[in-house]
Amino acid sequence: MIEEIILTLEELGNPADAEAAQRFFKTGPGEYGFGDVFLGIRNPILRGMVKYYQDLPLSQVSELLQHRYHEARFLALIILVRQFERGSNEVQQHIFDLYLQSTTFINNWDLVDCSCYKILGAYLLDKDPIVLNKLGQSDSIWERRIAIVSTYEFIRKGRFSQTLLLAQTLLLDEEDLIHKAVGWMLREVGNRNNQVMCDFLNQHYQNMPRTMLRYAIEKLPEEIRQSYLRGTI
Repeated sequence: MIEEIILTLEELGNPADAEAAQRFFKTGPGEYGFGDVFLGIRNPILRGMVKYYQDLPLSQVSELLQHRYHEARFLALIILVRQFERGSNEVQQHIFDLYLQSTTFINNWDLVDCSCYKILGAYLLDKDPIVLNKLGQSDSIWERRIAIVSTYEFIRKGRFSQTLLLAQTLLLDEEDLIHKAVGWMLREVGNRNNQVMCDFLNQHYQNMPRTMLRYAIEKLPEEIRQSYLRGTI
């Protein structure tokens, strides 16, 4: 089955789109996506394939997740999301465990963002989220991004403490992709409770990377945005 899926993906590939994706996802030497291989398949097409492979055995999904093609890994992750959403508690446990064992292959921001909160975040809603704290202290940029973006599921349920805890942990992170992710999650908190977000910002904004701050305050009124940016709050 894996061979069939890969052949299908290769047939769907578009060289021009692949070249554009290689640039967009920073796959050159020294860049965060160095060495990643794209076929050039757009996400709506990949999402449309899920219905054909949604019952793929977990062992084969795991194999697909380890493939060198970026689109194969993306497809594997959205299959996992579908299986998690439809699965029993036991199935969800297996998928949660597989996800944590596979973070080496969840190695670009789109792979993280399409899956982590729908699996890790959803699984941990009624459990101790200590695993997210550990991921937030990882040497891997992708594990740190998984940690903060997974809290989106908590935010959607009106629970903000885990996001704020990790935002503080990652406040001085050196990676721009982490600055963007933290700012995004803070903005999502603000979309639901502006006071909670502003209380956090008031305490930390002067030490925040500029990108993180800009992402967080994006939807605030212009006057307030400028006050944060000028440091006059």
